[in-house]
Amino acid sequence: MNPKIHTEAVDFLFDAILSLNDKKECYDFFEDVCTINELLSLAQRFEVAAMLRAGKTYLDIAEKTGASTATISRVNRSLNYGNDGYDMVFSRIDTPKGM
Repeated sequence: MNPKIHTEAVDFLFDAILSLNDKKECYDFFEDVCTINELLSLAQRFEVAAMLRAGKTYLDIAEKTGASTATISRVNRSLNYGNDGYDMVFSRIDTPKGM
């Protein structure tokens, strides 16, 4: 865990996220907390991670998601050298076909 982000404010935010009960509550909360572009960027990174794990090429990923090669590379670096957060979550959910 990166000590730079471990703050009371981030803990407070995560507590709020963990209190959400369903997808509708997530939509309501994140639409209030994030701009549309911020939320779409998070979703894009998550989709990129799923596609990288599925062995898709950067070109395939860029064409399907519109992500830049810089974004794909950043996500790939997190998958390979990060805190295994993506892998933890992917092991708990079903990944849609095509990713």
